[in-house]
Amino acid sequence: MGKIVGGFWMPHDPVMLVAPDAPPKAQQDVVWGAYEECARRMAELNPTSVIIVGCDHYILFGTHCLPRYLIGVGDVDGPIERLPMLERGVVKNHEELANHIVTEGEKQRIDWAVGRSFTMDHAFAIPHQFVVKPAEKLLDRTLPSIPVYLACGVDPFISFERCVDLGEQIRAAVESFDDDERVVIIGSGGISHWVGTVEMGKVDAEFDQEILQHGVNGDLKALCSYSNEEILRRGGNGAMEIRTFATAMAAVPNATGEIIAYEPVPEWVTGLGFLELIAGEN
Repeated sequence: MGKIVGGFWMPHDPVMLVAPDAPPKAQQDVVWGAYEECARRMAELNPTSVIIVGCDHYILFGTHCLPRYLIGVGDVDGPIERLPMLERGVVKNHEELANHIVTEGEKQRIDWAVGRSFTMDHAFAIPHQFVVKPAEKLLDRTLPSIPVYLACGVDPFISFERCVDLGEQIRAAVESFDDDERVVIIGSGGISHWVGTVEMGKVDAEFDQEILQHGVNGDLKALCSYSNEEILRRGGNGAMEIRTFATAMAAVPNATGEIIAYEPVPEWVTGLGFLELIAGEN
């Protein structure tokens, strides 16, 4: 059977692209070095494909339609934004696996919204460009990459319970897929940041470290225990993105974690955490 061989949590902070020299050089080096380390570790897992779980920023979806969760099953391109350092173009999807996830989901009452022609944003593009592409170079092959988007940018937010359901269903679908499939899953987002509010630029390192420690401990229950009110108070509206972490953790069998790097960077308005999710025995 196929398997989820591991995963990662990482940020998708666009401010680091538009103001790359704003923080001290030492912090810049830690963050960019963390992306490089994630790419190296991804290559060591020898994956055949990648799933990137991002979040809607009210860019792709808006008042006309806001799906709680969506998977790209066809053509993928982007990013939709024009951001420095991000190349716009076509991304190779794994359409067969993506459609298999949808079909298998129906059997478990997971009703995926699908994008048969999908333009992603920076939640997908940043980890793809700075981790997946370098891993492809190390492996000397393309890693088809499937976009998954959760409603954790604006309300109504997807529930943590449903995020866990999605992660577990993704894992089950991969395991019922081709025997040779080796999938790495990325939770893209967070941690603490306030977007478009008077607190913008604030970072709560205590909250961030608490979240990362749940990853280290493999404590999915603790990660999913926060109310929306607590997240908004302690981590800001941007920290709702830890839902992508929950989905990724739920997909990795018996996951525990190892922190790769953490930097609180007010100049980039975010607490930037990088963690590898290590698969345990089934």
